[in-house]
Amino acid sequence: MAKTVFITGASRGFGKLWAEAFLKRGDKVAATARNLSTLDDLVEKYGDNLLPVQLDVTDREAVFNATNNVAAHFGSIDILINNAGYGLFGTLEESTEAQARAQMETNFFGLLWVTQAVLPVMRAQKSGHIIQVSSFLGLTTLPMLSVYNASKFAVEGLSETLATEVAHLGIKVTLIEPNGYATEWAGASATQTAAGIEDYAPVREAFAAAGDNPDTWGKPAATVAPVLQIADSPNPPARLLLGKIAYHGVVQAYAKKLAEVETWKEVSIAAHGH
Repeated sequence: MAKTVFITGASRGFGKLWAEAFLKRGDKVAATARNLSTLDDLVEKYGDNLLPVQLDVTDREAVFNATNNVAAHFGSIDILINNAGYGLFGTLEESTEAQARAQMETNFFGLLWVTQAVLPVMRAQKSGHIIQVSSFLGLTTLPMLSVYNASKFAVEGLSETLATEVAHLGIKVTLIEPNGYATEWAGASATQTAAGIEDYAPVREAFAAAGDNPDTWGKPAATVAPVLQIADSPNPPARLLLGKIAYHGVVQAYAKKLAEVETWKEVSIAAHGH
């Protein structure tokens, strides 16, 4: 049975790739972009099955209006994929206030507004699946991405809590956590801080060297089958890591964290006081 899918940030990268994957198999898709001309090719191929929606997710009122229009147009929203976002590259100290606020406005608050707007629709349906595009950097961290890491940690906490609030309403929540992929996320879509503090030069150089390794970057097309599988699953996971870098990185990070928790176990228990 065809589904109605609402995808934000569909002008390029994962969003556009996944939008076309749903359209190819006969689903109906509402796809948002700041510039609707980026969706012209999909409109030409898929016609009325695609509803292009011009949207800046940081505009809460516009988000609610767009979501209501999508629900009225298609009659339902079965799946939300909160994909809009970008990366801010640079050290914490070199990040400006404007850059930090803009990063949180899009990656966290934009996702929050779209989620809030879709929830009344899904509550009325007593069904729905919210798929939040987080990152493996919402579970562990890399230098040079401190504010981005923080935005994704916030998405993780928000979404994990949401899942406990809506499960009894028939609404499912899944966090998708990719490692780096060969999209424009680290290129045209990214923002850079000024690199003015020489003390951070070794950190910048090590980060750049890691990025030069082609094995670091996953192939975007390889994410299509997992995303469709998640969308079709009657019992989807709370989290799905995408990519071998994400898998190994998170497993290692959690093992290290757990070991440290156990090392300080007696101090932690004593701090309870009784």
